[in-house]
Formats: sequence, structure tokens, C-alpha cells
Amino acid sequence: MSGRLTHLNQAGEAHIVDIGAKVPTARRAVASARLEGKPETIAAILGGGLKKGDALAVARIAGIMAAKKTSDLIPLCHPIALSRIEVTIERADAAALSITATAESVDRTGVEMEALTAASVAALTLYDMAKAIDRGMRISAVQLEEKSGGKSGDFKR
Repeated sequence: MSGRLTHLNQAGEAHIVDIGAKVPTARRAVASARLEGKPETIAAILGGGLKKGDALAVARIAGIMAAKKTSDLIPLCHPIALSRIEVTIERADAAALSITATAESVDRTGVEMEALTAASVAALTLYDMAKAIDRGMRISAVQLEEKSGGKSGDFKR
């Protein structure tokens, strides 16, 4: 990395990066988040015992929809054509769920923000659906796990 922030111009002002001359390449990113709560809350989410319905299905769809809207939410993100977005939710332990989002595209810029947005919104959706029984839930560890493609190369946590 050059050490220069690409979203700042020569005057230090925020701007969207010009990607017009870049060649589209295959891009992939995986991000994760963690939802912690009471063991009975996690069990209710996994068991479909919430009044609002199937939290897992709703959270997966919310994550997918959020990935598609990333450029509307993050001001300097380019709109990109996603070729794949997958959100998985698994029990991490008795008091936590692990959310993983994978985003793929063949485009001129990366899909890290799409994967991070999908994982975050899926976690927020789970919180929303279960908050009636546990307002003390905590969303943590939202992070990029890996990325591939593009000029900056590959990354793996």
C-alpha cells in the first residue's frame, strides 16, 4: 500500500475514486459478525420460536438486500454488479451466533464493503427480531475475514 488514502484528493477533500480505466476482474470478499445473547435467546432464534417469525431466513434476506444497497448507504462506494452474495448464520456457542457474508463480483472495484454491510445488517436484523426477549444482546467482531482480486491483492485474517 502506498500509505495514501485514495478517497481524499490532493486538497484533502473526500471524493469518489475514478475506476473508469480499471479492467474488470473477479473479486471476492468474506466478512463476519457475532451476535451474543442469553443462551435462551440464541436457542429461540435457532429454533424459530420468535413472535416475529423465522429470524434466520429474514436475517439472510436482509443481509443480501443490504449488500445490494451498499453504495446507497456508504457515500464513497461505487455501485457494483454483484454476481453472488451469501449469508450464513451458525451457532458459535451456547450464547452466540456467527454470521458470515460472502460477496462476489466481476468488476473494477472490490466487494469488501458489500460483505461487511451484509454481515452487519444480518446481525442487526437478528437483534431486531429478538429484542423483545433480550435487549442485552451485543453485536461485535464485525470484520473482513478475507478478500481476493484487484490491485491490492489477497488478504486473509
